[in-house]
Amino acid sequence: MQVFSDTACALGEGPLWHPERSELFWFDILGKTLYRKGKTEEFWGFDEHVSAAGWVDRDRLLIASETALWKFDVTTGEQEFLVGLESDNPVTRSNDGRADPYGGFWIGTMGKAAEPFAGAIYRYHRGRLEKLFDKITVSNSICFSPDGKTAYFTDTFTRRIQRVELDDAGWPVGSPEVFVDLRPEGLNPDGSVVDALGNLWNAQWEASRVACYASDGAFLRAVGVPASQTTCPAFGGSDMKTLFVTSAAQDVDEAQGGMTFVTELDVMGQCEYQVIL
Repeated sequence: MQVFSDTACALGEGPLWHPERSELFWFDILGKTLYRKGKTEEFWGFDEHVSAAGWVDRDRLLIASETALWKFDVTTGEQEFLVGLESDNPVTRSNDGRADPYGGFWIGTMGKAAEPFAGAIYRYHRGRLEKLFDKITVSNSICFSPDGKTAYFTDTFTRRIQRVELDDAGWPVGSPEVFVDLRPEGLNPDGSVVDALGNLWNAQWEASRVACYASDGAFLRAVGVPASQTTCPAFGGSDMKTLFVTSAAQDVDEAQGGMTFVTELDVMGQCEYQVIL
């Protein structure tokens, strides 16, 4: 992998390739900063933790923060409140999130000190925020199959990636089941994304890699990353065959810890879905 951005994030997360702008957006959660890089690199600072985004249109993002979901205009820097997100709970903040194929946005929360079972996973859809799963310690790996019938997520603490069936409106049906169990290998699943063939690419915290699993959970291959604390992958580029990976510098002494990396692959990713407000 090559360095895409040498900005060292304390906790890089939430990479989003904007299909209309051909730019990558990502966050430093602990630095309370949103970054954007196309021809140049820019950033916006916030008053609280920010962690994940979906694209609404060319100039507006939906951004998840410590206390709320917001509309954010990347041309003016203006933000507009949409709905509170555990705003009455000072223990938690937002973490991993992604738009779903139905125009909704899934967002996970977690304790700021990874307090056990303090977090949850929610879905925001056409103005309504609903809790989907609770008692989550570290929410991660939110992503969706190309046919829109399956959602994936994990509680990193459990070392198991889950999957759950979706109905025709994008709401979970039934109980989640284990997709990949990483406990035997001692691996920690962080953020994930699904490619156009339905394979899941998972960043594995403290393992210096992104691992690829088939739709039946079988391990296919892994791509090495020159930072141990890999946090989340994203597909982008003109042909959607570019893989971006964020990482974290907190608590490690690494030359490239916290940087954002890039490599070209022989598989095509899915375009990120548009959030419908």
